[in-house]
Amino acid sequence: MKYSLLLAALIATLGLAACEKTTVTPPASAPVVVVPGPAGATGATGATGSTGSTGSTVAVPGATGATGATGATGSSGYDGAKGSTGSTGATGATGATGDTGADGKKGDTLIVVPAK
Repeated sequence: MKYSLLLAALIATLGLAACEKTTVTPPASAPVVVVPGPAGATGATGATGSTGSTGSTVAVPGATGATGATGATGSSGYDGAKGSTGSTGATGATGATGDTGADGKKGDTLIVVPAK
């Protein structure tokens, strides 16, 4: 309550000070010259003001906030592009020539007669 009244008074002061009203002054009359007299005796020293109140402090800090929710799982990545077909391999070299076969047997001739 103390701060709200102080704040309201400050806002009202600023609001009224911002609206400066122009005043019309009458023409000046002949200036009056005041001649000062001799200085008077020095006044007594004023009393010391009272000490201001100490601001309040928080003795116990507030509780820690709750842990945030887990984020959503990311989406799967895209499949990579397919590679192009490989080129045909080179033709293999010609194999070595085989050895010459052995000579056949000489002699008996076998005749097979088909059965009727």
